[in-house]
Amino acid sequence: MTGTQKNNKKESLIRKKSHRNRHGNRCFSLTRFFSGQNFLDFPGPSKSSATYQKLASSHASRNGKKPRKISLFSSNSSPSCFRGSRVSGPKSWKRIEDMEKIRSDIDELSVGCRNSSAAAKACQQFRRCLIEMVAEEKNVDDLVDLEEFLYCYRNLRSPVYRELIGRFYVEICVEVFRPPSLAAAAAAAATATATPTQEKGSNAVGKDVAIAPFIPAEEAGNVGADAFGKGGQESTVSITVVGASGDLAKKKIFPALFALYYEDCLPKHFTIYGYARSKMTDAELRKIISGTLTCRIDKRENCEDKMQEFLQRCFYHSGQYNLEDNFIELDKKLKEHEAGKVANRLFYLSIPPNVFVDVARCASRSSSSANGWTRVIVEKPFGRDSESSAELTRGLKQYLTEEQIYRIDHYLGKELVENLSVLRFSNLVFEPLWSRQYIRNVQLNFSEDFGTEGRGGYFDSYGIIRDIMQNHLLQILALFAMETPVSLDAEDIRNEKVKVLRSMRPLQLENVIIGQYKSHVKGGVTYPGYTDDKTVPKNSLTPTFAAAALFIDNARWDGVPFLMKAGKALHNRRAEIRVQFRHVPGNLYKRNFGTDLDRATNELVIRVQPDEAIYLKINNKIPGLGMRLDRSNLNLHYAARYSREIPDAYERLLLDAIEGERRLFIRSDELDAAWALFTPLLKELESKKIAPELYPYGSRGPVGAHYLAAKYNVRWGDTSGDPQQ
Repeated sequence: MTGTQKNNKKESLIRKKSHRNRHGNRCFSLTRFFSGQNFLDFPGPSKSSATYQKLASSHASRNGKKPRKISLFSSNSSPSCFRGSRVSGPKSWKRIEDMEKIRSDIDELSVGCRNSSAAAKACQQFRRCLIEMVAEEKNVDDLVDLEEFLYCYRNLRSPVYRELIGRFYVEICVEVFRPPSLAAAAAAAATATATPTQEKGSNAVGKDVAIAPFIPAEEAGNVGADAFGKGGQESTVSITVVGASGDLAKKKIFPALFALYYEDCLPKHFTIYGYARSKMTDAELRKIISGTLTCRIDKRENCEDKMQEFLQRCFYHSGQYNLEDNFIELDKKLKEHEAGKVANRLFYLSIPPNVFVDVARCASRSSSSANGWTRVIVEKPFGRDSESSAELTRGLKQYLTEEQIYRIDHYLGKELVENLSVLRFSNLVFEPLWSRQYIRNVQLNFSEDFGTEGRGGYFDSYGIIRDIMQNHLLQILALFAMETPVSLDAEDIRNEKVKVLRSMRPLQLENVIIGQYKSHVKGGVTYPGYTDDKTVPKNSLTPTFAAAALFIDNARWDGVPFLMKAGKALHNRRAEIRVQFRHVPGNLYKRNFGTDLDRATNELVIRVQPDEAIYLKINNKIPGLGMRLDRSNLNLHYAARYSREIPDAYERLLLDAIEGERRLFIRSDELDAAWALFTPLLKELESKKIAPELYPYGSRGPVGAHYLAAKYNVRWGDTSGDPQQ
């Protein structure tokens, strides 16, 4: 290709980009090919429409010619989920001569292929179509149109839209471009997917083609994820809560599943089974969980009816965790509800980790799906150290693939934690400041205002470091400190998190303070100490408080202390991230703050719980004739700004697991890197039998935590007497 030809192609593409940017906020309107009926909940083309004519003329001129340029954009309609969005696509498409780069862009943009198993096959076919078009040097304008289409799909959350649009991919590929290797496969697929429930339509050349039945918008919520399986066959999701008689299942998992059902986020066909060793009937299980179900504050209508409908989908099966015969019986019961449908199965292991592998073995061999997907959610803790975690991973992978294992950390499902990357990567004001040049220190604080109170048996075998710091706080730190991922794909995000964890120094004993709460009398009330709990050994050295300083050895964060603090029986209940910025060089107003320049430090606070909020501390002048300065907050309080109740973290994570979205779940190498940071410290604490510093119940923790912060010239932000505390 000559330089002139390259320049002409570049100019053509730039003109195309300019046209697209002018109309990017409209996105496009997806329409069924060659059909007068609606495709979703917005108008489709009639046979006299411009869209139809473009498609028909392109279809008619395929033989031996380049495909004509088509447009998937509409000037007057778009689905409501797209309105107001701006679609730009990757900038690297400007390098049209770099075909390998375009191929990698296609791979990146095909993240949506993983979101719904029913649409995945069609989406992968579409991706192959694009790659073939690149290989055959098809019209670049066609690639840009289709790339834009796929970019929109990637940002689509509704499982119903994903399901239907996934089918639409193949229609675009076959009816307009028809690469040779896909033509025969598509014809066979169209024959295989035709069922008695499907309607018949005609394409541009008069041939009959199978058209999937139209799903009205009002029914969309009930279809949910994976409404259709292979060959257009309806699918069902069976959710088995293993350990259904435990507190976590009753207080979190079943209420989260009901909330998803209430919001019409579960598939149309779903069944929930509780599985535990306790002897119980279906009615007894329903009675137990009915007391924990609540409706959203802003949607109280038909609450009781919804509860009864949900409870009728809940069943119980009693069995041992290590007996395959019991899981064979469970499999028979599940098949009774799945008859005639593609069976997708989700197992939630709400049980101690010592029986994870037994359940994985039994479920994999005796209760896994024969024609759909099987996924297993594993609840923390994931071992006690690097060795036990690796052993657990090896045990699970004897029976499950990494893609089937969903390691859940419910803190990753919290609204403010998920908003962390949005705050950073979509606001220009923050991204340039997110480095050692402007950030002085980062604090991750977790506090509870209650102790173990009769539940110390489990806690005593793990302690606050394993229970909170190694998972919850470290996951937040990784999200906070990671580099910009290539895309929002789960693997791209988790790759960056692993890089951060591997860049961190293993914790040293001199950078850690541990504590344990003791009894305290306040207001005439005596609060018991940790060892006063009857479930805790009297000589226990298990820490109920820990503070640590961590460091990331990379170019962005070199020298910045990341301070973690977590404890029980403290003065309040809170989880937050505090970003303290550096002092203003040559501050003209430093005399107004006296000798304490920390008072003039800007601070960004992200409060995860309770009362979710984001606020930025700034300095400003108090109104008046004098020059008096004050520290004020620019405050985004979620309850005041948004009328909707914030979903529970388990709701988000369960929905993601059903949809196959792995972004908020922990990968095995990520888990290995996390344990590598804490295992040497934990072994040293236990081998040397280091006694924790005692602190009163309801206090701010041991004094040693303040000395640790002072060692790095840091003041804990949550002890400053700020009215926001």
